[in-house]
Amino acid sequence: MRTELIVVGEPRMDLPAPDVEAATAVAALLADRTRASILRMLADGPHCVCEMAAALGERENNVSNHLARLRDAGLVTAVRHEANARYLYYRRDDAALAAARTALDEVLR
Repeated sequence: MRTELIVVGEPRMDLPAPDVEAATAVAALLADRTRASILRMLADGPHCVCEMAAALGERENNVSNHLARLRDAGLVTAVRHEANARYLYYRRDDAALAAARTALDEVLR
């Protein structure tokens, strides 16, 4: 095994710590399979909880709890169905997702 020698100057003890709060918050939300699946499903348009729960094989209350986390983070919004107000339809917030993508890109670039 060959070890490569990298030449750098003196250690810099005054480096500023990067601000990664937004990126870690997004990463924590996406680290859950159900929440990541929900966001992917909503890329195709609005869906109600019952549709997503059926597709994911999850209970509706579980999907609702995950949607609440995504809503609190501002990544999704909810609107009532026009004909039947009993149903909430969720959709992605494209501006919030663009900001989340930028925050992740700042870390991963």
